[in-house]
Amino acid sequence: MKSRILVVDDDAYVREFIIEALKRLGYQLEQADSGETALEIIARQEFDLILTDLKMKKVSGLDVLKAALSIQPDCRVMVITAFGTIDNAVEAMKLGACDYFTKPITPDELEILVKNALDYKRLVTENKLLKKELADSYSYENLVGRSPAMTKVFELISNIANSPSTVLISGETGTGKEIVARAIHFNSDRADKPFIKMNCAALPEGLIESELFGHEKGAFTGAVKSSVGRFEQADGGTLLLDEISEIPPAIQAKLLRVIQERELERLGSGQTIPVNVRIIATSNRDLKKEVSERRFRDDLYFRLQVIPIDMPPLRKRLEDVPLLSEHFLQKYCHREGVPSKTLSEKVIKYFMSYAWPGNVRELENYIERSVVVSNSQELKISDFPMEIAIGTGGFDDSEDESGTTIAEMERRLIYKTLEANDFNKAQTAEILGITPRTLRNKLNDYRRQE
Repeated sequence: MKSRILVVDDDAYVREFIIEALKRLGYQLEQADSGETALEIIARQEFDLILTDLKMKKVSGLDVLKAALSIQPDCRVMVITAFGTIDNAVEAMKLGACDYFTKPITPDELEILVKNALDYKRLVTENKLLKKELADSYSYENLVGRSPAMTKVFELISNIANSPSTVLISGETGTGKEIVARAIHFNSDRADKPFIKMNCAALPEGLIESELFGHEKGAFTGAVKSSVGRFEQADGGTLLLDEISEIPPAIQAKLLRVIQERELERLGSGQTIPVNVRIIATSNRDLKKEVSERRFRDDLYFRLQVIPIDMPPLRKRLEDVPLLSEHFLQKYCHREGVPSKTLSEKVIKYFMSYAWPGNVRELENYIERSVVVSNSQELKISDFPMEIAIGTGGFDDSEDESGTTIAEMERRLIYKTLEANDFNKAQTAEILGITPRTLRNKLNDYRRQE
């Protein structure tokens, strides 16, 4: 879309010169021979840029500037002034003008000034659209669920979004902890500030301290230049510490100090740097248990869980499964550019009976895969991985499920659930509704049979 420019000057020669200089660049151009005419045009048409002379009778360029920014706040205004009246241009800049130039000016100089003004406006517009898109993507209204457990989460996000208090989000892998953290940030008064994430489990122990607090050149072997840490990157915004239980005890003490004092020192520096950061931490472990077993500092735990949020596993909010399924169907059909698909009644029945060891992430992955792979408008159980059928007592959409014993189906279910939970036997037993001892006995039996 061509940029729209309004040229305002009561000097016909100057006005026509600017119009001719800009016409060859393909802009949509309008002109006004007075401030009064300019105000009438601005009231009924939108512009990307207005070039206005300052010295005009009755309605001055400053009047045009004020009116333009009041009616069209996203419009850029550049003022034209004669040599020797720079003070007027400075006043205009204080009132919101983006730039000024003095007469006379060459076409090349004018072209550069106009291009710079329009490029800046384009960047601002794109930035606003991106922030709106991010805000929409992580708006808590777009977190899917209507179960009582999720309703409480939505209410909590709404109540705490603008608070600077630390938040601890607990829950199994795949329950949506990071999405909630982002929703809190993008619904807060920090939404236009940075949202910085650090996955504490993905970094070697020797790098965590530098990643958090930054370092100066020469602070350690390999530190060939200074580096800004995540705290400084997130200044004014939010820092998400994902899987915080993985931070080593020695660094936990330093983290606690930064959270309490709101200041830090980079490695290798004695200079104190103030930071204004809201901390949101997540953990798929029971931090209270980690504290009792002396793997996590109790003072840091209490400092983090000022506002605790416990994300329920999907198996404890199965009433949300149909809603989530429809949400993911629409999302991936739209992404793939294919007509909307539906789920067969049997799929919904199986989904509602499945334990979902991978939680919402597992459901989303299965639906994404089926939308991409299947050519059917109605997705059937055969369009999904076998573990769905195994976990619910079926294998396909037909009623003939002969040939497989209940014992074999149970064995497959146990192995699949173990695999989905990284072979954590305690968690697997809880999901299956059996005791760890029963699970151990069954696994021993399977080994003897193999």
